[in-house]
Amino acid sequence: MSSDASAGTAPKHLREHRIDPAPARGTLADITLNSARIVLNSARALLDSAQLLANKGTPLPSADPFYRPPRGFANRPAGTVLRSREIEPALFGLIPQRVSAWQLLYRSADLHGAPEVAVTTVLLPAGAAPDPTRPLLAFQTAMDAVTEKCAPSYALRRGARAIGSATQFEWLLVANALRRGWAVSIADHEGPHGNFGAPREPGYRALDGVRAALAFAPLGLHPRTRVAAWGYSGGGMASSWLAEMAPGYAPELNLVGAALGAPVGDPGQVFQRLNGGAYAGLPAVVIAALHKLYPVLGAVVREGLSADGLKYIAHAQSSTPLGSILGLANQRLGDFLTGEPLERLLDTPEFHDLFDDLRLGNTTPDCPLLVVQPVHDQVIHMDGVDGQVARYRDGGATVTYVRDRLSEHFSMLVFGTPISLAWLADRLAGHPATANADTTVWSVLASPAGLRGVVDMASTAARCVLGQPLGPETTRTPQVHRERAA
Repeated sequence: MSSDASAGTAPKHLREHRIDPAPARGTLADITLNSARIVLNSARALLDSAQLLANKGTPLPSADPFYRPPRGFANRPAGTVLRSREIEPALFGLIPQRVSAWQLLYRSADLHGAPEVAVTTVLLPAGAAPDPTRPLLAFQTAMDAVTEKCAPSYALRRGARAIGSATQFEWLLVANALRRGWAVSIADHEGPHGNFGAPREPGYRALDGVRAALAFAPLGLHPRTRVAAWGYSGGGMASSWLAEMAPGYAPELNLVGAALGAPVGDPGQVFQRLNGGAYAGLPAVVIAALHKLYPVLGAVVREGLSADGLKYIAHAQSSTPLGSILGLANQRLGDFLTGEPLERLLDTPEFHDLFDDLRLGNTTPDCPLLVVQPVHDQVIHMDGVDGQVARYRDGGATVTYVRDRLSEHFSMLVFGTPISLAWLADRLAGHPATANADTTVWSVLASPAGLRGVVDMASTAARCVLGQPLGPETTRTPQVHRERAA
């Protein structure tokens, strides 16, 4: 906390988020990170003030009885709806969004296949009438955090306090799907413990969320509803697991395609490249999550870290993605080890097995795939995604792979949306996917369709900011569905 005398007269809810910027060290990265800290701190203070005035606080999942598993849930089939409630989504937790929205608690499974409950947020366009031809989009957000503040079921609700959550920004992508008339399911794919980076279980939770959505009567869907998946970065990784796990775990679903933006490919490779750099906070979050799941990593955290190293893990465990990036920039895990050097640890058979388990592409999806990747991605390097695509194709999958020269990781989240939505729309309309193709372009926007898509996105963003209805114009209001237990 700042010791500046002026802090003593500020209101408490503003003081507790105050961060004094460190002096600029001369590099562009340092100056950029310092400026971002100031913006983040100001945004936190503004959000606190607005929510104190509005008095619209929303309980975190750990304090919300809705998330508690009902007795005997483990004996129910995967995807069974256990509890449901109507909710009010809001842009950044503040601006109510005019859509029909519910949350579903359902039976799913963890990494080891043990029964657990999960939650998905399901949405219909504003005033949508029942339509048996309506498709369903499974959207996986870039949660990229251990903290429950970043779970979509919390972050997307009115009154949520999740500054720095990518999920809140990604509502602007979801809104474009709703304006096309699609139903949407947004599962808490990291589960109740925030297992960011864990293999397989994001697929279980997202697929069971689709099963729950198809069975939820107010959505008006049916077992053969066309389903597509979409996600970017951490959401692209989760969508990859959905596509990989679907043939064996949920073969009954009519999964017609998956759009994967910068989908990580090889998490072990990403860890080694980001460790010690400007985005070192992201691999720190993965360690904070996975040390609970992998004994070899758990032993390093419990026995091999200094006191500062334990603080490093605690910071990652409690931060949103932006908070981790800003707070842990340029930190190296090896600097906190008290025993063997990091390079020697990573070269052991146990860590090789861990990284092999995390790597995508070892199971082949049976739906067509679109992969969109920046050539100069500073977070997810292209060669890791090249490898994921190659493994899918070696297994017989159909992959359309588009690489963009001018975008970087964060701009591609926005610029890749028009091409992803158009490709998904074709799959959901029943049009066959093209054969395997690699295309490297200067920009995915360099076409009439790309530019038109950006205009559409700007229009949709304006509707979100103004709280206008999100959906086709010729719809009517559905029947109200109140909270109930299945």
